This record gives sequence, C-alpha cells and structure tokens, in this order.
Amino acid sequence: MASALPREDPRRLSGPEAELFHEFYLMRRGFDRALDLQLQRDDRVSISEMEVLMALVRAPGRRLRVRDIVAQTGWEKSRVSHQVTRMAARGLVERQECSEDRRASWVHLTGEGRRVVVHALPGHTATIRRVLFDALTDEQREQLLEISQAMTAAIRGEQSGESCDEDAAQTG
Repeated sequence: MASALPREDPRRLSGPEAELFHEFYLMRRGFDRALDLQLQRDDRVSISEMEVLMALVRAPGRRLRVRDIVAQTGWEKSRVSHQVTRMAARGLVERQECSEDRRASWVHLTGEGRRVVVHALPGHTATIRRVLFDALTDEQREQLLEISQAMTAAIRGEQSGESCDEDAAQTG
C-alpha cells in the first residue's frame, strides 16, 4: 500500500493533491449526476428513488425496515423516512405494520415500483456501462477496484473512529 509523502502542514493539500481531489470530486459528482439525469429523463425516477427501489428488489419478500434501508444506503434515518414518504405518495412503495416490532414498519415494493425498476434498469445499466466501464481499460478497471476498496476501508475506519494517521498512533 502506498503511503503519503510527509508534508510541512498536513492541514493543507499540495498542488498535485488539490488537483487530484478536484478531479476526483468532479468525477464522483458528475457520475452521480449522469445517472440521475438519465433516470429522470427516461423513466421519471431519481437516482435516490432507484437506490431505494433496488434495495427492495434485492430484499427477501421485496420489503425492508427503514433501518435496513439506512444500512444499505448509508443515508440518515430522516432522509430515508422522507424519501419513503415521497415514494409512497407516488405509489412506488407502501408502508406496512411490522408485527415483530411495533416501533418499526416495513417498506414494501409495490407493483408500480417493480414496474419502474424493470423498465428503468436496462437504460440505467447502459449508462453505467458507457460512463464507467467503456471509458476505462481492463487495467484501469482493476486499479479502480483496488482504489475503491482501499478508500472504502479508510472510510469505514473514519466512521468507526479509527485513525489511519501514523503520527496519531505514535503519539497516542
């Protein structure tokens, strides 16, 4: 694993680091936006709605509790609740009582929600393929997978309170 070169002030990015961060940020936001625009244009569904719909499609019985959607999306509970409320108003999902836990409710995929996924998935997949896979060589895809896994591990460490900062480990 590559390590960062020591810097005089770790609170500032060097020129190359700032350029990398800027390009990464533009790519990440641009990719999300490209997926969202395609879904809205072709299927009148947002990327956020599609994320919830896909979680439900993959779930046993095509239903999940809000806390399970929170875990799968990484969103705040209030965001999931608001998203589910909007989707229920459109007939894409419905809330059902949870007999196992009176404080919880199930979010269930409706027939209309399933129809939207079935219709949207081919175009959504084509956009992913065009923007992500077709733009990269086989070697770049392998590198991106490794980079993504390393960054995901670092993010998990940040979320759990672990630090990857060697200086902190040495002084702590």
